[in-house]
Amino acid sequence: MTARNTDGAGVVSALDRTAQVGFQSHFHRSATGLWSAPGRVNLIGEHTDYNDGFVLPLAIDRRTVVALASRTDRVVRVASSFAAETVEVSLDELVPENLVGWSAYPLGVAWALGQFGADLAVVPGFEVYIDSDVPVGAGLSSSAALESAVAVALNDVWGLDLDRATLARVGQLAENRVVGAPTGIMDQSASLLGQADAAVFLDCRSLAAEVIPLGLHPAGLELLIIDTRVSHSHATGGYAARRKSCEAGARALGVPALRDLSLDDLTRAQAMLDDETFRRVRHIVTENQRVLDTVQTLRSSGCTAIGPLLDASHRSMRDDFEISAPELDVAVDTARRAGAIGARMTGGGFGGAAIALTPTDRVPAVKAAVMAAFAERGFATPDLFVVHAADGAARDGGVRP
Repeated sequence: MTARNTDGAGVVSALDRTAQVGFQSHFHRSATGLWSAPGRVNLIGEHTDYNDGFVLPLAIDRRTVVALASRTDRVVRVASSFAAETVEVSLDELVPENLVGWSAYPLGVAWALGQFGADLAVVPGFEVYIDSDVPVGAGLSSSAALESAVAVALNDVWGLDLDRATLARVGQLAENRVVGAPTGIMDQSASLLGQADAAVFLDCRSLAAEVIPLGLHPAGLELLIIDTRVSHSHATGGYAARRKSCEAGARALGVPALRDLSLDDLTRAQAMLDDETFRRVRHIVTENQRVLDTVQTLRSSGCTAIGPLLDASHRSMRDDFEISAPELDVAVDTARRAGAIGARMTGGGFGGAAIALTPTDRVPAVKAAVMAAFAERGFATPDLFVVHAADGAARDGGVRP
């Protein structure tokens, strides 16, 4: 995928073209614009976002594209390359309880924009066609890519002039209230704020964001994604249970959020909490510190020095937060033995993907070793591919509405 800009002069990619064709096929007219948003990989900082903590994600060069055109009435029609049906609803019926299935993501964004100032009694309806090459269920935030692409499109078409930080909150509200997934704001922030060859250092309490250069290519490193093909869903119980455990730990320790605890507080926490809750708390506290340490290490020593922090993050997710899976553990352990300098599962857990920070000349060996290890254990064949840090959501080529 090619980088995008925000002035309407972005290069039209192959995915853009398929979205244009899909729109024409479904709605029998041309779209008036194309917008896209990337998936994301979280370099480090897992489950810290909804604990008001720190995260370090990066937008990736896998994107979701929306082709969109306004209507002259109140009707919204949504179609995609990944579902057979076209969903139709009136803006007057756009309430969370009416929105179900895959279309809850784009329609939920339209509803959420109404909560942030869009007058849904005045704005026109629209038709939208969605296409994507962000893997679904791999922990690469295909949902946030979809939400962010729709958000920037409607922000333009409806003339809302909302900033990127607000659009991230729009996407989070849609996912929390409409889809029913109790996620934090990291995924949408990465998709909207990402820059090429950089990560986004985000304070999830203040929403202050800083772009941190990665320098992977000059260091001879690649970020290898190992999609285990074990699908996960944030709307199911495991993710919600971890969030409730974190909230219970914060209440018991008398702090607004686990972000307010330091490493020095862990002795007190261990004395006050049951073992499971303590381990959940310990993961969040130590993971926040690992994010800060990773940012400092990138600034002082560069990306070649962050491997041990990635390894420690995986151990914490596996042992304390208990969100890994056998396939993820095999992927991480095998990648490290085959030459990766650091590896960890990424995303919400219970499946999805791992990342392996790998010297460029070791990528083929790591891929081969992981494929062999999965085959030996009878696991599904994984999908392995390199991603690069990319620019965030933007308008692509096309005519302004």
